[in-house]
Amino acid sequence: MPTSPDSADVWTVRRLLAWAADYFSAGGIDSPRLTAEILLAHNLSAPRIRLYTDPNLPLTRNERNRFKALIRRRMNREPVAYITGAREFWGLEFKVTPDVLIPRPDTERLVEAVLAVLPENDAQGRWRIMDLGTGSGAIAVALASKRPEHRFVAMDRSLGALRVARDNARRHGVEQIIGFFQGDWLAAACARRPLFHAIVSNPPYIRADEWAALEPEVCAFEPAGALRGGDDGLAAYRCILADVRRCVLPGGYLFLEMGYRQRRDLEALAAATGAFEDIRCFSDYAGHDRVLRLKVASAPAEGGATALNIEC
Repeated sequence: MPTSPDSADVWTVRRLLAWAADYFSAGGIDSPRLTAEILLAHNLSAPRIRLYTDPNLPLTRNERNRFKALIRRRMNREPVAYITGAREFWGLEFKVTPDVLIPRPDTERLVEAVLAVLPENDAQGRWRIMDLGTGSGAIAVALASKRPEHRFVAMDRSLGALRVARDNARRHGVEQIIGFFQGDWLAAACARRPLFHAIVSNPPYIRADEWAALEPEVCAFEPAGALRGGDDGLAAYRCILADVRRCVLPGGYLFLEMGYRQRRDLEALAAATGAFEDIRCFSDYAGHDRVLRLKVASAPAEGGATALNIEC
């Protein structure tokens, strides 16, 4: 490993990146070179491409000291997204703070599943879609950016999260078509009659016995309330499923992200409600079960039961 950037030598972008990548690698940090590039670009308030176009740029002592402070935070296992305050999702850059869960690529499958049924225009009527437990607003903003003809509601019990979500909606020009409300699952959203054509949610689903095994980036920094799903990981799903019929119009949809081992349990819970006529499962990019699309029954079948079709 080269000498420390504290030395009086000239420290260029190239040299500093090499030093930081080696330091991260020795400390067991994933993707050490990429991490070094992201943090240095953030430190310089420059795009990453500048690190390649201007590799011989010398850094001042103040710039080196700021970079070292960022390195210390990452070595303490603080997620890069919290250090930089941003994360890309659906091709859009989102503000993130410790008030919100960091958006994951797998959640893009949830967005894809909704877009597959959400009309591309309002010729069939304007849909009302709720993002339940919106966090950073990534799902609602991604959907609104693709289907601005429709109207969206972003709900979260955390006021801090709602502030972040509103900032992200404003950043991407969709604030006017998203309503922001504080509430705890569907009990706060249900009216005298169903109002929504679709509800989408990435609720907390980490089981109690899984928590201790999580990476410190997750369990020590991300909001536990957005991750911990009770003893079996299904507590939030029970709350949502209990009220879905009062909130979603007949023939409408409920979209749920889930843990990759929870599909069977969730399908059983959903079937027990008698509220759905069709359940379909979608895999994430690694091939794991990740998203359930549940279609609310248009009308009870003969005898009061609902004919349920489950496919994957």
